Amino acid sequence: MSKVAPLADRVVVKPLEEAEQMRGGLYIPDTAKEKPQQGTVVAVGPGRYEKDARVPMDVKAGDKILYGKYSGTEVTIEGEQLLILRESDILAVIN
Repeated sequence: MSKVAPLADRVVVKPLEEAEQMRGGLYIPDTAKEKPQQGTVVAVGPGRYEKDARVPMDVKAGDKILYGKYSGTEVTIEGEQLLILRESDILAVIN
């Protein structure tokens, strides 16, 4: 994994891999599968500025999170699929 340093209130997430699903014996192609909405935080930005003060982030690297279905931007870095999204797109931390 390369060093990815997100800016401001952005978070880099590795989406959880879902096991290949078979329904009624039919193969479901990748294009028809639901996108996972859970992932593990890989890197966290320093936080956004509000009234000349930096607001600390509520998540940290290693947290398992839930995020909005169509949130963020998908990127591939060194062959690894990652998602970069804003902290506000994170719905919850999974304990």
